[in-house]
Amino acid sequence: MRIYIVEDDPSVVSVLEDIVEGSDLGTVCGDSGETGADLDQILAMAPDLVLVDLLMPRKDGVQVVRELKERGCRAKFIMISQVSSKEMVAKAYLAGVDFFITKPINLIEVRQVIRNVSQQMENERSLHTIQSVFADKQPAASAEQKREQQRRRIQTTLSQLGMAGEKGARDIIEMCLLLLERGQTVSQVGVGALCAQLSDTPKSMEQRARRAVERGLTHLASLGVEDYGNEIFTQYASRLFPFQEVRSEMAHLQGKGPKGRANLKRFLDGMLVLAEED
Repeated sequence: MRIYIVEDDPSVVSVLEDIVEGSDLGTVCGDSGETGADLDQILAMAPDLVLVDLLMPRKDGVQVVRELKERGCRAKFIMISQVSSKEMVAKAYLAGVDFFITKPINLIEVRQVIRNVSQQMENERSLHTIQSVFADKQPAASAEQKREQQRRRIQTTLSQLGMAGEKGARDIIEMCLLLLERGQTVSQVGVGALCAQLSDTPKSMEQRARRAVERGLTHLASLGVEDYGNEIFTQYASRLFPFQEVRSEMAHLQGKGPKGRANLKRFLDGMLVLAEED
């Protein structure tokens, strides 16, 4: 895996290079240095993954990711940040950031997040290969069959997250299936508007779903506290929740800070991806 680092602090670049290449996570194909991000150079290097600092002079990390996406960059993006502003984090995800790593740099976190990205990329490649090979050989599944497969995938994930018994679990399934049927994301539609299409009491539906997602966050964080390498934790921690909030919830469970905050919109959009790729 080819990795490009956009970071204006040479010491951080050096630490990240040592972690990446010392842990056999990939090859660092370039870095921006103190001069800032050179979008043309990044595009020319065609990295698989870009590690990008949030706070930089002239152009911040969110702008860099957004402009690279607009210019057709297909790399995955990991944002490096010590900022905990919910608004800034939300902007980063909307711009196209896939995962977060917090400063100060933590060896275990960097390894785990990059491995998560690598696994996600491998899953996407495998899925694409399978679809290409069998596209002309397999009869297309009926709409009913596809919907049932998606429902089972969503139910399995909710069960793994300890959410299956929550009242909001059924609401989450209905939201996801409707979005999948229409080819939309909740970011495009909005949670309130989505609930209004499915229920006569949309606010109650949204509240139930939020409580279920909060339960999932707590359950996932408890798995991480017990074992940072837990398979369910590593699979879902960054894909369904802002990882910063997972860390906060883990600290809270250990009596070291306030609770993490679940993001229903991010959770639902993450579930849509999982329902399609598994």
